[in-house]
Amino acid sequence: MLSSTADHLYWMGRSMERAENTARMLDVTYRMSLLKHATLEPFQEWNAMLTISGLYEEFASRDIDINADQVIHFMGLDDTNPSSIFTSLESARENARAVRGSITSEMWEALNHTWIQIQAIRKKGIPHDGVSNFFEWVKERSHLSRGITYGTLLRDDAFRFIRLGTFLERADNTARILDVKYHILLPSLEDVGGAADYYHWGALLRSVSAFETYRKVYRDVITPRRVAELMILRADMPRSLHACMKDVDRLVSEIDGAGSWELQRQSGLLHAELRYGQIEDIIEDEGLHEYLTRFLDRIYALGDYINTSYFWPEEN
Repeated sequence: MLSSTADHLYWMGRSMERAENTARMLDVTYRMSLLKHATLEPFQEWNAMLTISGLYEEFASRDIDINADQVIHFMGLDDTNPSSIFTSLESARENARAVRGSITSEMWEALNHTWIQIQAIRKKGIPHDGVSNFFEWVKERSHLSRGITYGTLLRDDAFRFIRLGTFLERADNTARILDVKYHILLPSLEDVGGAADYYHWGALLRSVSAFETYRKVYRDVITPRRVAELMILRADMPRSLHACMKDVDRLVSEIDGAGSWELQRQSGLLHAELRYGQIEDIIEDEGLHEYLTRFLDRIYALGDYINTSYFWPEEN
């Protein structure tokens, strides 16, 4: 496969997953912002959202107030923000258009129709009473695209590069979603175990479609430690860091790359740490925020290794 084709397929998968995960992060932040919380400054949830997403400086440079409406527009429909839902869906469509011969017609139709719809939504804006509906629409379009890909595409390297981009992006965003709540929005000792704390953690679990999963696995009240364990170490939780890295490790082993040994070593090492890790060691020895920050750095490094192994092999 040509490196340029692989590059487009990889970023098509990443861009579609990024749109979905941005919707998930916005949704959990929006739900948290609706709950009164005496220990939080006004709009601290949205400050946290921008900080964890790495977009705080970009947003601040625009000299606009940090509030729900502005942040949702900036991260949802702003065509000048390269990480917004709008530009992510545009990127997914443009990358798909560049490799029409490597994907199925059903995949192209789904992505193109999503792009047409998001342009119409952007012209009208998101109504105040339809914010959650918009986030659900983004997630549904991502689910549709992923389902069509899984159900129609030949299991060759094209399929593997799309899935590789999907799982790497998902791991990145699961870590960011957990860090928003656990580090920046962690309540005071008086609030731990209270109603607001329960609903915050419930909102976080729902943002990664894991509320029912948590109930099935633990059959007990929601606690921060168990939420962290579920989202980091459970291999059977689809959006956990462990599940994502298990698939990333498998895919980089299946894709033939002349200079991919270091990529395979790094992905295998990270997968092994998640496979044999314990939540007590993560929280007590290192601290969850520090662990998630280090994990994000390693995911970023894996992205660089993927680029130099598959897309720009001459730079090895």
